[in-house]
Amino acid sequence: MIAFKAIRARAAKRKGGEAVLASLLPKVPSQKALARITDDRVLAEMAQRIFSAGFVWSVIEKKWPGFEAAFLGFDPRKLTFQPDEFWEGLLGDTRIVRNPQKIKAVRENAAFVIEITKQHGSFGKFLGEWPAGDQVGLLELLGKRGARLGGMTGQYFLRFIGKDIYIASADMIACLRDAGLDISGATSRKDQRKIQDQLNAWAKETGLPYTHLSRICAMSIGENHDAETLRGRSGGEE
Repeated sequence: MIAFKAIRARAAKRKGGEAVLASLLPKVPSQKALARITDDRVLAEMAQRIFSAGFVWSVIEKKWPGFEAAFLGFDPRKLTFQPDEFWEGLLGDTRIVRNPQKIKAVRENAAFVIEITKQHGSFGKFLGEWPAGDQVGLLELLGKRGARLGGMTGQYFLRFIGKDIYIASADMIACLRDAGLDISGATSRKDQRKIQDQLNAWAKETGLPYTHLSRICAMSIGENHDAETLRGRSGGEE
């Protein structure tokens, strides 16, 4: 494996220099701030990532005030007390995207958030205390105990909620393979563990947060988007 400084140098050259590259890196996530996030905002972020999956993100963002109203501000406790008729009514609610499976996922994730909160004090505190060096384990938990939170949806949920994580995008996978990591992708647990181990090694080497390692790696290879295009993207996209 090559040293991360070589990857960073390549990314800087592609983007027009170290200063430009640094300006494209997101704010370092605060795990203390993450621990203070309320459960309704956690459930809201889960829902927004789930409804955005396979959909145009900007459409969901424009309709989001309607989602907030329809789902009672995403208060997990209020939602878990709602009868079946409430959830059936959402199937005809024009304020939201009326996808039955995704609506059902909100109901199931409300119960999931409450379950974690009972064990850890709050979902945000649970996320803040989870070690950054074990993203694989956290994603596995979200996939097994949550609803529709596996794969990229789980990663984007963690990124947008403020957890320091990497996104296993196509460009990041290409960067890792170019650097010498023997992986076919990011779907098998074996490859996921290899990716985690390598990011852990680079974090130790550089002292950088995983969010920055991920973004720099993605910008070092693939289509070379200009700085203005990258700045216009949502915070979770690599």
